Amino acid sequence: MLRPLVSEFLGTALLLAVVIGSGIMGERLAAGNIAVALLGNTLATGAALAVLITIFGPLSGAHFNPAVTLAFAWRREIGWPLAGTYVLLQLIGAIAGVWAAHLMFAEPVLQISAKLRSGPAQGFSEFVATFGLLGTIFGCLRFRPDFVPMAVGLYITSAYWFTASTSFAGIAPASTLLFILGQLAAVAVAAPFFGWLFKQDVPT
Repeated sequence: MLRPLVSEFLGTALLLAVVIGSGIMGERLAAGNIAVALLGNTLATGAALAVLITIFGPLSGAHFNPAVTLAFAWRREIGWPLAGTYVLLQLIGAIAGVWAAHLMFAEPVLQISAKLRSGPAQGFSEFVATFGLLGTIFGCLRFRPDFVPMAVGLYITSAYWFTASTSFAGIAPASTLLFILGQLAAVAVAAPFFGWLFKQDVPT
């Protein structure tokens, strides 16, 4: 049981290090061009997801996201006690990954984001991003399990651009509740919906 827990912590930490690190690098190299900075952040994140899910998926399922873990628990594919442990390790791993990125780029380790992302559009955007992510995961698990790592990487790459929230990790504390509610709403809708849509046909 220890290896899955370590995998979920380490995978989340590495993912956040990639997200934050590539964001910092993008901003430093883009000379003020936000689109170029976002593109660099996008490509690094999508590529890292494909790799991390490939290597950690067989050990922990490679959730790296509380919304994904909650969706699996909702579908009774993971027990609630283990789901709670996963979420705790994801939160700790995320903090560790952010700190690692800050250290790599000689940034202050402890920082609080000032990027406000508020309003109904942002909340709905995060709902759509999470709903699509869960659909990608459950659809691939049903029809192409071997394609999950690549599909998730590709989906997140696109979600950075087609959603207003850009599936963004760094937001001001005042905006977090809206994002959490959007993600929880997506779990509540996506878990049963995709369970029905992708269920195996029962022979008659």
